[in-house]
Amino acid sequence: MTSSAEQPPFTYAEVGATRGALPAGYHHVRVRRRLGHGRADFERFGDAVLAYRMQRGLHLLADAQAPRAEPGARVTVRLGFGRLGVLAPCRVVYVLDEEDRRGFAYGTLPGHPESGEELFAVEYDPATSAVYGVVTAFSRPAAWYTRLGGPIGRGVQRLAAEAYVAVLRRTPRPPATP
Repeated sequence: MTSSAEQPPFTYAEVGATRGALPAGYHHVRVRRRLGHGRADFERFGDAVLAYRMQRGLHLLADAQAPRAEPGARVTVRLGFGRLGVLAPCRVVYVLDEEDRRGFAYGTLPGHPESGEELFAVEYDPATSAVYGVVTAFSRPAAWYTRLGGPIGRGVQRLAAEAYVAVLRRTPRPPATP
């Protein structure tokens, strides 16, 4: 991995803000859906998130500097359709590896059509043993064509967040051992 001095800057000032209150002046997306039940599901879904399953499952992952999310790793996603698609560079801001939360957030780099940050995570509720998939994001247009798209782009972002969680829900269970 390259040193932080060689890394391009994020395209927004509020780096790490998906950990708490989302900053004003951005479009916000929050999706939280139940995925399963119990620690085994939490571990399975958590491992899948860290291995970019949400992005891979939607065929958006163009490149990842590391096989699993790690702070500072560059990730490139492909947004759009066919020839209309654009490569969107990001960098992992932080990784969650807590008892009841697992996931990562990446932030946008120069060349990304949006400016902001997105968190992909799973949460375990110890009171009910429920496992939830979570996508939280804040963004604003950074390119002329995303500004032109206005509300359509915001709607697409919400649909993508729902699709990310749906992909995670389909993560296969490991084969049973005899």
